[in-house]
Amino acid sequence: MVCSQRPVEILDGLFFVERGYLNGNHFVYRCDEPVLIDTGYASGVETTERVITNLGVDISRVKLIVNTHCHCDHVGGNWKIQQESGCDIAMHAIGKHFIDTRDAWSTWWSYYVQEAEFFQCTRGLRDGDVIVLGPHEFKVIYTPGHSADGIVLYNSANKLLLSSDTLWERDLAVITVRVEGSRAIFSMLESLDRIEQLEVKTVYPGHGRPFTDVAAALTSSRKRLHDFLENPKRMGNDLLKKIIVYTLMMKRSVDEDSFFDYLMTTPWFVETVDHYFNGEYERKYRDVIKKCHGRGIIKCRDGRMYTTVKP
Repeated sequence: MVCSQRPVEILDGLFFVERGYLNGNHFVYRCDEPVLIDTGYASGVETTERVITNLGVDISRVKLIVNTHCHCDHVGGNWKIQQESGCDIAMHAIGKHFIDTRDAWSTWWSYYVQEAEFFQCTRGLRDGDVIVLGPHEFKVIYTPGHSADGIVLYNSANKLLLSSDTLWERDLAVITVRVEGSRAIFSMLESLDRIEQLEVKTVYPGHGRPFTDVAAALTSSRKRLHDFLENPKRMGNDLLKKIIVYTLMMKRSVDEDSFFDYLMTTPWFVETVDHYFNGEYERKYRDVIKKCHGRGIIKCRDGRMYTTVKP
């Protein structure tokens, strides 16, 4: 596994690490007591550790991990890094509750059959709290919608926003009504409203490259959300496509002939097709695979299916 981009120093000592599009980006603050913001997938923790080490940071000296939410592509490295360093881990108080109570449903881990291990969350964050990284202060802003415990981090001095999965440049994070509830889209729209009130020059998202046209990203996200409200099947198609690709990425490759049968054992695939597409399981599966094949996102070789999306 490789990172898609070399770490970039965005503030003195603070590095942005862009990962493959469906893996979570993260940040490293290099100092005597290093701080990490998000840690990527569990399956990519060796790469995460290598990037951190190459920045001159000793994993055993990590003092704190801050998580923007509890999904597996953002907390996957937590357990191993905490075992090596004994570090504190901070996340929104709602996410802390999910971790403390070993709630694999609300974290999405059991619903989407994702790889992650529970860790010790030592601090619950609240809206308005401040995370201090040396001379840099980041305000915690609560932004539910994609995740019940979602936060973004805002540095007003430099007008930087670490937007996690609340705002991407040209796409939208998965909305999982089955876990987050029927209010999820409305919560996401309200979270975008909160971001619009900020003066932001540069956004460092949870997935994808940094960007500066915040107004365009907000407009695009709102349009997608309203499209989902008007035509829920669009949201169902978006979910099926992204989670199938996530699954292939986590598993590296799968047997082409048995992948559909595997998906039928997962709660998310069956419920999604039941809810949006009247239980037409095989038709929707073949439709998604065909479209992803056509775009070069999924390929098959020697009876194995894999995704070209990098972790």
